[in-house]
Amino acid sequence: MPTSTIQPVLAAIDVGTNAVRLELARPDPDGALETLHQERDPIRPGEGVFSTGSMPKETADRLLSTLRRYSALCRRHKARVRAVATSALREARNRTEVVRRVREEAGLDLEVVSGKEEARLICLGVLHRKPSDARSLLVDIGGGSTEVATATGERPDNLWSLALGAVRLTEVFDASKSVTPKQLKLMRSFVAEVMRKTLPEKLPKVPRVALGSSGTINGVVGFASADGAGSATARQISHAVETLAEMSPERRRKRFDPRRADIIVSGAVILEGVVKHLGVESVAAVNRGLRDGLLVDLLYRQDASRADHSLREAALAIGRRFFFDEKHSRQVARLALALFDDLAALHHLPLSTRPYLEVAALLHDIGTAVSHERHHKHTYYLIHNADIPGLADRERELVARVARYHRRSAPDLAHSGMEGLTAPERRTVRKLATLLRLANSLDHSHQQPIKSLKATKSREGVSLHLSAHKPVDLELWNAEREVANFRSVYGKRLSFHASR
Repeated sequence: MPTSTIQPVLAAIDVGTNAVRLELARPDPDGALETLHQERDPIRPGEGVFSTGSMPKETADRLLSTLRRYSALCRRHKARVRAVATSALREARNRTEVVRRVREEAGLDLEVVSGKEEARLICLGVLHRKPSDARSLLVDIGGGSTEVATATGERPDNLWSLALGAVRLTEVFDASKSVTPKQLKLMRSFVAEVMRKTLPEKLPKVPRVALGSSGTINGVVGFASADGAGSATARQISHAVETLAEMSPERRRKRFDPRRADIIVSGAVILEGVVKHLGVESVAAVNRGLRDGLLVDLLYRQDASRADHSLREAALAIGRRFFFDEKHSRQVARLALALFDDLAALHHLPLSTRPYLEVAALLHDIGTAVSHERHHKHTYYLIHNADIPGLADRERELVARVARYHRRSAPDLAHSGMEGLTAPERRTVRKLATLLRLANSLDHSHQQPIKSLKATKSREGVSLHLSAHKPVDLELWNAEREVANFRSVYGKRLSFHASR
């Protein structure tokens, strides 16, 4: 009898502003995720960050103690881990030191994600397995930020991250205890102003019911709904804001968990502000969120057959912002990916690196928006500092290095541009950059003369068979200049065969 393959355990660690969470899950044969273990520690990692700008040592010590325990659990289950931190650590001046301690003391690579990446992951978690044509509006209120997204199926169409969170607003207005009518009025005005500055006035075809995915929203909706149902109308939410503000701190603590009670008024004010600004009729609370999105993201990353079109769209959006030559960039990406696929037996790179090449190819020329001279270096800087949902910080760094080597200096292992990379990362950048250089040379005219490309490998070398609908003399002249570098990287002679 055939034996079924046991799927690896996946682990998601979410370092939020209010709490740190761990979930271990295993995919079943249908692609659903079976939860094996969950933990939540309300250690308040964001305590003091928004008022002082740094994470205090005692808070960092609490965080490290928790993450050491989580790391041990992950090792016991031999889990594939993705650990992320959100707004509290995003804004902490000492985030680099905290991340270093986590790596050295807990053995975890803690990734401080951008607001847009956080919103993308929340979308994945809440909307996993949604029908591909279903339209959704998603709201998540964290301790330091609020994420808003519109999506079709699982795919986000728009992502926004607002510098508004229940802990942040509570600290700014000292609203953890009694809240006076004057305080409440100021809080509402402040939230409305942030909404106006961050969110569009109108969103087309927005569902009338928003999905709310955080513990804060669950608490507010549960309190606001008359019968304890899982949804509350806009009017019920506004009434809940008034009621919660009038309640004494003692009464709020009897109704909510003590740490939730301290920030529930601020959370309700933020939810009310989102609902009013977007014209939503009601909010339905859901029990899924960032942690679930991390697990789905891990699941998709190990599925080699799954194409991530959202990453390509994110790259194209950045390129358009810098007025890139889209036809040229798409052509270079198409040729580079054809080389990657045809020469898989030569480069031996994992399929997970294919998106790095695609994004680097799409964005390789954006540095020309700064200056054409040395634009490869400007491109590196722009990608290095870009917010590209779908790429972790380290992945974005590899993409930036690949794009930096699309021209001028060859991607030699000892070149100064390789500094800061591990030996395997240097080899990956070198191989991908060599494919990008070749693809870029094959559209040197920016006129897309090549219809198709087929690469074949033999004992003698690698042959590129080009089908063209225009003369390719300029392309071939430039491609010949890449032959020496190709042989240095791949140990194969390169030849070209063009036909029309």
